[in-house]
Amino acid sequence: MPRPPQQYANHAQYTPLFHFFTSPLALIFLVWSLTRFFNNPSYDTGYLLVGALALFGVVSVSRLSPLRAQDRIIRLEEQLRYQRVLPAALAERAMTALSPRHYIALRFASDAELAGLVETVIANPTMKGKEIKQQIRSWRADYFRL
Repeated sequence: MPRPPQQYANHAQYTPLFHFFTSPLALIFLVWSLTRFFNNPSYDTGYLLVGALALFGVVSVSRLSPLRAQDRIIRLEEQLRYQRVLPAALAERAMTALSPRHYIALRFASDAELAGLVETVIANPTMKGKEIKQQIRSWRADYFRL
């Protein structure tokens, strides 16, 4: 079954096992453990709370670590793309001026509109990823991000 064309409105992806099962259960267990500890403080409820905190930490890190690695890969891919697509001076300015969040948002821009968007982001370094993505007219899909 072919995927619908990706655009700003539908580019966010969910990992069902993480987003709808593991993460909510870890959060529920943490809230339940906190409630039990504050209602009935004891070594047992304290031990349960420590376990809930550890579990919540593991669940969080298991999601954030791959995202950090993907962010580094996206930044490298985009820097190589900029060298290929942009004028040399603009590519050099982009490498020094753009943050990782800018690279991540700009990856969705087509080659044709990339130079203009890079100039805009360099001129406005406080732009958020959401603002950058909303300015993209010709969307370049990324189905690989988790």
